Amino acid sequence: MKTSKKKHSICMISDFFFPNMGGVESHIYQLSQCLLELGHKVIVVTHMYGKKRRGIRYLSNDLKVYYLPFPPFYNQCILPTVYVTFPLLRNIFIREEITIVHGHSSFSTLAHEGMLHARTMGIPTVFTDHSLFGFADASSIVTNEILRFSLGDCTHVICVSHTSKENTVLRAQIKPENVSVIPNAVDATMFTPDPSQRTPNKITIVLVSRLVYRKGIDLLAGIIPKITQKYPDVQFLIGGSGPKELILEEVREQYQLHDRVQLRGALEHSKVRDVLVQGDILLNTSLTEAFCIAIVEAACCGLKVVSTNVGGVPEVLPPDLIRLADPSVNALVEALEESIKEIKDGVNVIPPDEIHDRIRKLYTWQNVAKRTEIVYNQISDKNTKNFKQRVQTYNEFGIVAGIVYVLAIAINYLLFMILEWLFPRQEIEKAESCHNHVRKRH
Repeated sequence: MKTSKKKHSICMISDFFFPNMGGVESHIYQLSQCLLELGHKVIVVTHMYGKKRRGIRYLSNDLKVYYLPFPPFYNQCILPTVYVTFPLLRNIFIREEITIVHGHSSFSTLAHEGMLHARTMGIPTVFTDHSLFGFADASSIVTNEILRFSLGDCTHVICVSHTSKENTVLRAQIKPENVSVIPNAVDATMFTPDPSQRTPNKITIVLVSRLVYRKGIDLLAGIIPKITQKYPDVQFLIGGSGPKELILEEVREQYQLHDRVQLRGALEHSKVRDVLVQGDILLNTSLTEAFCIAIVEAACCGLKVVSTNVGGVPEVLPPDLIRLADPSVNALVEALEESIKEIKDGVNVIPPDEIHDRIRKLYTWQNVAKRTEIVYNQISDKNTKNFKQRVQTYNEFGIVAGIVYVLAIAINYLLFMILEWLFPRQEIEKAESCHNHVRKRH
């Protein structure tokens, strides 16, 4: 695939980034690294992580990261203030000469606020949605309304699966032609098979996930007793932390499974592969998933995969590399039993190196970056909406919502004009290039 010679200055913005660990964090880092290799300028903007991780830091390949002085308020996200972040973000956008602002995750307060300010400044915006949501519960209703406002005049949206695209289009009520599907990927050099790490004469079922309700940990708590009682040679290895960890500890205590159920706690992303290669089967019990990078990483390590048949999961792996089941204890137990039997009988067992080679060719970050670059090229040629056009867009949202949204962007424009007067952009010093920064450090 040919890449364009057009170069962009991109600001990746989200509440979720290193040192926090997760799929969104890994996605932003890997995509940024590949875009840097393609010759684009990329910076990352996130909030502070403790007293030691604030200010400006440089990661591999001199990826510049702004850790803003806003502490996390809830679930690793900053307090929604809408306007308080504007002065600092405006300064960064001007200083770094940003031409595209790329927000990540529906949960991220900072991403939504950053894209709002960027649109006020006339900078094109892209948003990548990494999650699926429902439509009925209170949390989903609030999140969907926020997304509707945030994406109402967003230049382009990226989803990680076709199921995720349908979900986002319905939730945010946006035009399907403004949404592209670009899947996640995996760094195959990090996730390599090593069958020698597996426990001899045992079958190890691995689960690496945040231990929260959405990941189906309640289902896992029902699966563990059924499998361990029926198969004495099967053990569980669980990596991750969260509020549902207590339930797993209670199950382990109740059934006296301390030697067969290991809880490894929170894992650094660099340690995930070391846990995966100890397993024979990867179990994913998620109740909703837009893509699920965990099953790709597990397959890349040569594991059999058993997963709930939810969201975009059926799109991720070829049928011979995954066994899908309904999100219920009995259905998942049945699927696990079939996989256990295949391993014991040596039937339908694909060599780990062969699986790894297939996944390595299927999902690459270089391909994701090139497809994202095409989106950047397309939107850079578009004119961003002016104030009048944005008002017309939000007026279509209904009388009450329309008035609220128009008032919000009007105040944002007023604040923007005040900042332009108080701190003229011509007086804001432009950032030095990464190459100059490297020379100074050395």
